[in-house]
Amino acid sequence: MSKDVLRYDLMVQEALKGVVRKILTEAGRDGLPGDHHFYVTFRTTAPGVRVSTRLREKHPEEMTIVLQHQFWDLSVSEHAFEVGLSFGGVPERLLIPFDAITTFFDPSVQFGLKFETQESADSASANDQAPSPKPRGAGSEPSEAPAAPVALPVKAKPAGVPAIKGKVEREAAPAAKSGTKAAKPGPDEPDDAAEADDNGGAQVVSLDSFRKKT
Repeated sequence: MSKDVLRYDLMVQEALKGVVRKILTEAGRDGLPGDHHFYVTFRTTAPGVRVSTRLREKHPEEMTIVLQHQFWDLSVSEHAFEVGLSFGGVPERLLIPFDAITTFFDPSVQFGLKFETQESADSASANDQAPSPKPRGAGSEPSEAPAAPVALPVKAKPAGVPAIKGKVEREAAPAAKSGTKAAKPGPDEPDDAAEADDNGGAQVVSLDSFRKKT
């Protein structure tokens, strides 16, 4: 990727990791306020992750931990955090770098953050910058393909309403005799799309919206 392009997506990702770092730092120092608790999903294969062999075999790719009632010795550094948790009655000590986190979620306020790996961000940016197909050079061929027709949705006819096809044909016949074209009935307007109910859903911040599109 060209070095003269500002990687806003990576800048935002680092800033949001700083938000997680601050939240965990305050939780380790003062405890969890109110009903706040955290679900943290991370890649167990990411560099720097330290978990037991038992947990790694059980979660070979990703693992989600819950920081709510039973955790201890939460310590946060610049690049990672450590915490003690119990799994099936067995105490474990986990070291999780912030770069390994894929999702941070607080269900008490329905707030979440979603992160991408460095490889995924670079791959997506490379796809965004892929050259578009060149126009055909032959003079007899159009340089751009014609736009494909778009089928518009049509409102369903209410029950009990008679068809008006015969009436339109009878009206079109006199118009043809007089030398004028009968106007074709235009397509109905599509129904309004139902709005998604986001009141109860999690507010997950995706970094795709910050990526530079070229």
